[in-house]
Amino acid sequence: MRVLLTTYGTRGDVEPLVALAVELRALGADVRMCTPPDEEFAHRLDGLGIEAVAAGPPVRALMRATAPPTAAELTKYRAELLETQFDVLPAAAAGCDALVAAGLAQVAARSVAEAAGVRYFYATYAAVNLPSPHHAPPPRPGWPEPSGADNAALWKFDARQVNAQFREPLNAHRDALGLPPVDNVRDHVYSDRPWLAADPVLGPPPPGLEVVRTGGWTLPDDRPLPAELTAFLAAGPPPVYVGFGSITPAPDIARWSVEVARARGHRVLVSRGWAELAVDGCFAVGEVNHQRLFGELAAVVHHGGAGTTQTAARAGVPQLVVPIRLADNPYWAGQVAAHRIGAALDGPTATPDSVTAAFDTALAPGTRARAKALGPRMRTDGAKAAARRLLDELR
Repeated sequence: MRVLLTTYGTRGDVEPLVALAVELRALGADVRMCTPPDEEFAHRLDGLGIEAVAAGPPVRALMRATAPPTAAELTKYRAELLETQFDVLPAAAAGCDALVAAGLAQVAARSVAEAAGVRYFYATYAAVNLPSPHHAPPPRPGWPEPSGADNAALWKFDARQVNAQFREPLNAHRDALGLPPVDNVRDHVYSDRPWLAADPVLGPPPPGLEVVRTGGWTLPDDRPLPAELTAFLAAGPPPVYVGFGSITPAPDIARWSVEVARARGHRVLVSRGWAELAVDGCFAVGEVNHQRLFGELAAVVHHGGAGTTQTAARAGVPQLVVPIRLADNPYWAGQVAAHRIGAALDGPTATPDSVTAAFDTALAPGTRARAKALGPRMRTDGAKAAARRLLDELR
């Protein structure tokens, strides 16, 4: 069996597919994977012996821009990404038995699979990305968000926005491939029964949503922590971690978080991330093993990425989630608050007082007890279960 995995986005988009790739290979499948061309992704796949195929422009440059891209720039970016996928994916899918796409950005993937006679599977890392009357669509950068409408109307508006961007160019490519036109691009990409790669305790699907539930896709990480970090952890009580991954947080959020933690008597560990965060007097780290680190902490302050949220939850550590309005970040913030294993803030409207109140909620004894109790209930075999199911379906 040969499987093509494809996604476009930050590390949080790539790592779950890496976990699936490793499990597929352990079961004897050949795997190749399409990711952004950023060097860190190519290096990651090369270190695991996974064939890498670059598709799309570098994503780190987009995330680290000094100003957010305009709506017009994002429209152009998405159009170019679609063209690149139709250029790259057909050759990458050659000889494959299945194509697994993760994320709405993979608009060309299903058409490429259909043209090649390859089985197509769509995966998402959060139930909020799938249409349901029980929640609103996640915010999509550069597209307007109407207010005052019910969830059903918001999902219809979302479909119109996706169609306005992609339907005409997608159907032009499908016509060239001898394929019939698509009316609803979003639902075409999502397929009739998408796979939900999220933990069933922390991120279950709402009632009535037809999905294949596998659990989150995480690769066990046995790497040791850097010696300097190990010495820092051993030199005092558990610190508070402040890090926002690939996201640039709202202005002052990192500084406020550090100040509040210190005012409560906590040491602080800052993760530089793609924003290259630095706060005076704080121990700062680059990319380290979160699975090993998070269990050593008093709390984790972060942006609400699916991977960070679920890793912190498995570690049983309280969380303070400060998302920007992007993709599934607000959803995971809401899940942390709903399970009362931490607190959630809206990043753009946060103030020193709201950060202080949220921090006190996250560090309360009851919150810590609930976080510790939830951790053992989290599923850790999602990628393995997904790999087995995928190969069983292909057979």
